[in-house]
Amino acid sequence: MIIDPNALGESILQALTLGIMLVGLLGLIVPVFPGLLIMWLATLFYALLENAAGRMAWIDWTLFALITVLMVVGNIIDNIIIARKMRGREIPWRSIGAAYLGGLVGTMVFAPIVTIFTPVAGVAASLLSLFGAEWLRLRQPRLAFASARSYMVAWGWSFTAVFGVGVLMVILWLLWAMF
Repeated sequence: MIIDPNALGESILQALTLGIMLVGLLGLIVPVFPGLLIMWLATLFYALLENAAGRMAWIDWTLFALITVLMVVGNIIDNIIIARKMRGREIPWRSIGAAYLGGLVGTMVFAPIVTIFTPVAGVAASLLSLFGAEWLRLRQPRLAFASARSYMVAWGWSFTAVFGVGVLMVILWLLWAMF
């Protein structure tokens, strides 16, 4: 049995690209994780290597362009949904910033400790940071809880929209890689 090194290399490249894309897709659970960007970077790397091997046709570049548009639109949608919902409840930017910072710190602190709980830790830290910032601002736990609940609803809608965009990115890449 003779193994074609080009086919083997192509298979390894596709497996790595898909793996990174799935990590990015699952990483969208964490509010501050740039999952769509990571997915796009995987497709960029794939496109560059495919182009260097002379395997990029116009349809491949078109699919890469569509993936790029989806990444940009997905990131804009993510920020608009969360900001609109939170600003609609008149939550100040400093509380929103505290939520993002809390999510980032929570993710970074718990990632090396317990990998399986990293997404949950990031969401929980983000939520608790917003609750704390709002409690300090409003001095009323019930109002702070309402702000935190508003954040979770916004995050849920945002996650749903961005996850859908991420799934579309994976589907487009699979079409590109398989044909």
